[in-house]
Amino acid sequence: MDAYLTRLADVIVRYSTEVQPGEWVVLRGEPEGEPLLKALYAAVLAAGGQPSLHLNPGWANYLLLARGNDAQLEFIPPLQEVAQTRADVIINVLAERNTRLLSNIPPDRQQHREQATRPLFERFMERSASGALKWCVTLFPTNAYAQDADMSLDEYESFVYRAGLLDDPDPAARWQEISARQQRLVEWLKGCDQVGIRGADTDLRLSIKGRTFINASGKRNFPDGEIFTGPVEQSVEGWVRFTYPALISGREVTGIELFFEDGRVVKASATKNESALLSLLETDPGARHVGELGIGTNPGITGFTRNTLFDEKIQGTFHLALGASYLDTGGQNVSAIHEDLVCDLHDGEIIVDGDLLYQNGDFVV
Repeated sequence: MDAYLTRLADVIVRYSTEVQPGEWVVLRGEPEGEPLLKALYAAVLAAGGQPSLHLNPGWANYLLLARGNDAQLEFIPPLQEVAQTRADVIINVLAERNTRLLSNIPPDRQQHREQATRPLFERFMERSASGALKWCVTLFPTNAYAQDADMSLDEYESFVYRAGLLDDPDPAARWQEISARQQRLVEWLKGCDQVGIRGADTDLRLSIKGRTFINASGKRNFPDGEIFTGPVEQSVEGWVRFTYPALISGREVTGIELFFEDGRVVKASATKNESALLSLLETDPGARHVGELGIGTNPGITGFTRNTLFDEKIQGTFHLALGASYLDTGGQNVSAIHEDLVCDLHDGEIIVDGDLLYQNGDFVV
């Protein structure tokens, strides 16, 4: 495991974020992820960067949401603001001990906090789009994630490292090959307009006119494997039933079904924890619009794990994110949330300007 962590840290520092001498690198994560944070710290030092460590235990966020008054929910620690607005690189390590920690926190309190931190989130998106900030999100395997994925910890560790191609002698070279392959798809999509997504669980139409597809190949997420864009905000029409559950406000929401008119969710339902979904849609006006359309491309992620970092990358799926757009896609939707929802498309197709792009789980162009 130590060898894998060293290799993972090296890939993230030298390939994903390309840390340069003198750059301020903020490492964030929960204490459970200390082994990977330690490896990242060492890798940043080796690259000549200036690392600083910000530990964020889950219990701190829980106590704030459970007991904080309005003023405390709205307070932004100056240290957090400085890191978000001045760091050259931010690397986030997911390492939860309990993925259901916030299940009994009322959604409106979580939304209150999200609204308070929205200016920081928007600044983060702006700096990312301009190239002033490099960032990456990765994951350290914990028992909580393994349990969600119905695996033992050993099995989950193997799954995580296999998905990141860390069993290859030179994983960065493999990701560069993936980047080249996906770039051909991105080039094919340039200048396109009308997209239709049809399958057993979806019949959607939307426009990508003037928008840019991003080649996601291990730079901002690791592991990775998708291409994505921000659709024209008022263009989304139709219906989708998301195959996989989503974790919203600490609650597992299943059977999510959305109906769109003029780009806006006009009807929503779920078979479990529907109230969490409906509350999410009321966060702000942008929460009812789609900020991202993505298509998964990673064949190493073969099953659902209840973790979006992996599940949205499953080859044979597409996903929509409700809420904020990534500005470098040309998307203009603004929101305090960005909630990814994943749908299987192994028995469906994607048509772009009348041409078949994708069928039965794979690209055909």
